[in-house]
This record gives sequence, C-alpha cells and structure tokens, in this order.
Amino acid sequence: MSSRWLVTGGAGFIGGHLTRRLAALGDAVTVLDIRVCRDAPAPGIRHVRADIRDLAALGKAMVGVDGVFHLAANADVRDCIANWASAHSTNCAGTMNVFSAAQAQGGVPVVYASSAAVYGDRSGEVCHESLPERPISPYGADKVSCEHHARAFWRIHGLPSAGLRLFNVYGNGQDPTSPYSSVLAQFCRNKRLDRPNQIFGDGEQTRDFIHVLDVVQAFVAAMKRLRNIPESWVSNVCTGHSVSLLEVSRIIDVQFGGNRKEPRFAPARLGDIKHSKGCTSQMLQLLGLRQPITLREGLTRSLDDPLLSREAI
Repeated sequence: MSSRWLVTGGAGFIGGHLTRRLAALGDAVTVLDIRVCRDAPAPGIRHVRADIRDLAALGKAMVGVDGVFHLAANADVRDCIANWASAHSTNCAGTMNVFSAAQAQGGVPVVYASSAAVYGDRSGEVCHESLPERPISPYGADKVSCEHHARAFWRIHGLPSAGLRLFNVYGNGQDPTSPYSSVLAQFCRNKRLDRPNQIFGDGEQTRDFIHVLDVVQAFVAAMKRLRNIPESWVSNVCTGHSVSLLEVSRIIDVQFGGNRKEPRFAPARLGDIKHSKGCTSQMLQLLGLRQPITLREGLTRSLDDPLLSREAI
C-alpha cells in the first residue's frame, strides 16, 4: 500500500532527491517550499508554495499524511549570522510549527534534518552523539534547540521524531553558485571551467563528505524505523572518514586530469569549523546504513553534472 508524505524544503537539493525517491517507490508526496521547484511536474508529486512559518498553510498541507520529512531551513551560516533573528524564526520557530502541525494531525512521525554543526569545532575529535553540543554559529545553535524541542514533544505529546545530523552533503543537482552548496560542487565546477579553487583558511580544515543518495537512504530508513518503533532520537549521517580541502582539490586534479591550478586562499570565515568527522556506530545501529558511496565515486558522478557549467549570477 502506498503512503502519503509531506516534504518541507522539497524544492532544494536534498529535498528534491528525497522527493523523487519517494515518488519512485509509488508514494504520494506533497512538497512545501517557498521556492519554485526546478523539476517538471511528475506523477504523485504535488507542490505547495508556502513558508513553514505559516502554521495555517503548513497544517493544511499536512492533512492526511503518514509522515513528515522536514528539510526546510536557512543553512547559509553567513546569512544566519547577518540576519540572526530572521534565520532563527525559520530554523527554530519554523521547526516548532512542523512539530505542532504533526501533533495536530494525530502525532504523525517527523524525520528532520539536524546538522553536524551542533558539535561545533571539536579540534579533530570524532563526533559521536553522546558528546555535549558546542555550536559556534546561530545555525548550529538552532539545530541543537530543535533536537531538544523534539525530545520534549515526545515526552509531553508522544510525537515520534528522528533528527539526522547531516555532515557535508554533496552530489548531483547541487547548485555550485548557491551559498548553500558543498565546497565539492564549487571545486568540481572550477575544474570544469578551468578555474582555480578558492579556499577560505589554510585548506587544512577537514570534512566528512557524505553523498546525497546515502542521505536519502538515511531519511527513508529513519521514517521506516519510526513507524515501527515510535520514539525520539538523533543520529549522525556521515561516512566516518574525513579529508582536508587541499586533499580534495588534489584528488579532483589527479582523478580528472587537465591543467592543475594552485588554489587561491582567503581569510577563514566566521562560524566555519576547522575539523569535522563523524562516528557511524549509532547510524549503523538505528539505520543499518553500510558501505556509503566513496568520495572518488561520488566525485566522478558529480563532475558529469550539467549544473557545473553554470556561471555565477
């Protein structure tokens, strides 16, 4: 029997991949987003242009769904710093609206996008879920708050939820001109356009890069678990491996050949984390995800993305 889902932020990079995956499974999907969806209309997918801060519109879109995938957010750390209160109203208060609307629909389960930003800069530590949160940006602080509210909703109202602490997500369909995009999308575009990479900081900062298809698999697995075992929990979604930006730049040069250009360096940006690497133990236990797409394989797929030829607007 097919299911009905609401995907907030479904016009975005991760949300778009998730929406297409759910529709491919034969399910009906309502996408709620303030942006216009790039994809052509497809069977089983309905688009509602609305803001998650509009509780009435959110509640209307949620009528009759079996579960909610919540990805709508302002993930631009620089913009969250510059427009702190506005970003908070989306990232925290908007998420509270999602939980409230889900509770009003009888407590339908919510799988929401949290972030590795909750850990802050751990100076090379492997980030596991029992570490105390130490966010260094308003974006990370809001994600911590959402996790605490999710647990409170479970204790008070019995609302099932799973927060997925996403590490650095990349893959096809990620707009390299967008401030939300992974540095990998920007590096791959530069390779396609024969341009040098720009690195903020010394390039020794490390990231745990996870392919978007693995992230989609995590969302689907989390919802399946919540429907079978209602509770509230959080889990990393990562590979357990980290690589420096300088090494990524070298991998792209070696793997794809052509002229090698030395990167250009700029001062490190406020809110950026120096090192990031996740522990996969809880992810394996709760979601069963194994053998993620390797960085080299993922980069090979990404370099074929036609979006990489797009010039900045």
